[in-house]
Amino acid sequence: MTSFVGRRRELDAARACLQHAHLVSLIGPGGVGKTRLAEELAARSARAFRDSVRWIDLAAVRDPDTVPSAAAAALGVTDQSNRPVLDKLADHTRSRHMLIVVDNCEHLLPAVITLVTTLLDAAPEIRIVTTSREPLGIAGEQTYVLPPLGTPPAGTGCRAVDIAPFEAVTLLVERARNTVSGFELTDANADAVAQLCRSLDGIPLAVELAATRLRSLSPSQLVERIDRRFALLTGGNRSALPRQQTLRALIDWSHDLCSDDERLLWARLSVFPGSFDLEAAEAVCGFGALPEDEIVDLLDRLVAKSLVGTDRATEDLRYLQLMTVREYGAELAESIGETAELFRRHRDHYAARAARSAQDWCGSTQREILTRLRIDHPNHIAALDWSLREESSSPTTAEFAVALRYHWIAGGNLADGRSRIERILHSATDPVRERGDALWVAAWIALIQGDHDAAEQHLIECHSLAATLADDRLRAHADHWAALHALFRGRTADAIAGYESAIGVHRAHGDTAAVLTASFQLAMAQIYDGRADDALTTCNAVLDLSGRYGENWNRAYSLWVSSLVHLHQGASGAAVDAARDALRIQRSYKDKICTALSIEVLAWTCAGSGDPRRSAQLFGAADAVWTRLGTDIAAFGPHVTDDSRAARRRAVDALGEAAFGKLAAEQAGTTIDEAVAFALGESTTAETTGPKTVSPLTKRELEIAMLIAEGRSNRAVAEHLVISSRTVDGHVERILAKLGFASRTQIAAWVAARTT
Repeated sequence: MTSFVGRRRELDAARACLQHAHLVSLIGPGGVGKTRLAEELAARSARAFRDSVRWIDLAAVRDPDTVPSAAAAALGVTDQSNRPVLDKLADHTRSRHMLIVVDNCEHLLPAVITLVTTLLDAAPEIRIVTTSREPLGIAGEQTYVLPPLGTPPAGTGCRAVDIAPFEAVTLLVERARNTVSGFELTDANADAVAQLCRSLDGIPLAVELAATRLRSLSPSQLVERIDRRFALLTGGNRSALPRQQTLRALIDWSHDLCSDDERLLWARLSVFPGSFDLEAAEAVCGFGALPEDEIVDLLDRLVAKSLVGTDRATEDLRYLQLMTVREYGAELAESIGETAELFRRHRDHYAARAARSAQDWCGSTQREILTRLRIDHPNHIAALDWSLREESSSPTTAEFAVALRYHWIAGGNLADGRSRIERILHSATDPVRERGDALWVAAWIALIQGDHDAAEQHLIECHSLAATLADDRLRAHADHWAALHALFRGRTADAIAGYESAIGVHRAHGDTAAVLTASFQLAMAQIYDGRADDALTTCNAVLDLSGRYGENWNRAYSLWVSSLVHLHQGASGAAVDAARDALRIQRSYKDKICTALSIEVLAWTCAGSGDPRRSAQLFGAADAVWTRLGTDIAAFGPHVTDDSRAARRRAVDALGEAAFGKLAAEQAGTTIDEAVAFALGESTTAETTGPKTVSPLTKRELEIAMLIAEGRSNRAVAEHLVISSRTVDGHVERILAKLGFASRTQIAAWVAARTT
């Protein structure tokens, strides 16, 4: 009696499965819409079967022994003899050509397996579709995991026209209109509607329950109360099954179907705020009543029951829970008194992992380390925040934050890192080495952010603490970042002296990563001290040493500094080559600082070589990256800032303020991937001549469309962009909806038409 919303891609996939297999199981968590999809699939497939469709609903069946009788009633078996019911079913279906849907199987799996096996063995021309939270697990079964509805990406400032194509939004609006006459999606309520759909994980049942609440609450009021979702989301369709009338009843149903060990792991997994890997699950959840070596089997069973999802975007499989499932698990953990222990184990695991990342940073696995740090960002933040709340003065808290220094700097998480380290410095005031390390890392971040005064205060204390502790390594770190402070203040001679002192100590202690970082910064100081030849020699030494270690982060920065040297020596071609080499590294490293600085150099060379249009666009791309990072080139000292301003002025003088601004604005909102591609001359998103065609797609969607046009699968796109396959699936779904297409082939043709 209500409309069927979206699911075009899922219907096509399910029909494809049905064409190739006699048994198709639609799998997914409670409320995700398995039954509704099966209904639509059956309705659209009915004409393909001579004897049409039969529906066996097991929702109200509790006794496994009565499953055959329920099936017989649904199939219209009239045999009144005392033969076994399964035999009657076999005879009845033997010559039939029909589709049989067996709905709600999860609580009766053994009996359903027997029923399905009997029917398939007896009747070669029938097809069976089952709906369940876990597969039947029999030979020949084709499973299709039904994902939640597509939801708008995180963020504010949504417009109604932009979020309307998302399936969860469409469903909410349509069901709300059934409850509230005249309900409309507007720019005024778009943010609240988008947040509501995200908070409900795009689960259709949850969205429909929320829609009924809009008769007494506005979308923003509902969002404010969504943390009480289990009590709030009640009062749905009175004709629905009892377990589908409230969100809690739905999750209770899943809970009742789990064993005690599965319930315990469910509770413990709630400590992970985002995705996690098997190693983390074993380390954090494997204790007490659940030994570590049993976690993998229990996790597999929760995956089978659709209580844990999988993300195959990376080589190592990751797991995740829907927010609704996770919050229910958190209540379970609280009720059994394990919350504090879980958070401590979670903190200790990720602190140890961060320490290994810092220790192994200087090597050939650096890119993988940085990628893994980014993927685990939600876990790092949650673990560090818990440690700050509960154990702020513990050395472990400071060590954890310091170990994440490359995640803060190279990963582009300056604000997250600094805010937490500043809280540590405020809470843990004992004069110990851990405080000293937090001081120089805080100073490093502050320098990059352009807060030079705060950095100076941290470094003064760090020097004092190093003297008190007679710690020459701590003194070397203080000297190192004091040298960067001097460089950023324009005192190049002081910077050079500080770097040379720090490098000697770093080298004596075998800290190769620190030697490389201090050395490329030394080369920058040498350039602006008028010692270009020395700077190039220093850069070459960094390139040689980084090459021996297979290290690329410092290598990219050294290439950028080399491009500065070449530019100052008048060798613009060599400058361009070095900057582009740095950017090629950033394809996978995605360090916003090095990316923006390297694009700046390319903009400067274009301004000086008679291509002001390209220079303006490159400045726009660099500005977009700076904006995403939360800083600008002025943070890096007066010398490099003067170079940037002079080049920008040359381009403005050649084009005029208005034309320069228009060309630069073409790159507003550019992602780091798009900025790198454009700077390397590989992007078609902004042409160097004439205005670009207006696209209905966002920057990310356009990027994915272009990768699809290259023939990449969704998984390959996810691996290229280092995002989850589920995220890519959602983007592709939205691209199809916005463009009005039904296939990826049409997307490829659309991209080709735009670029020719």
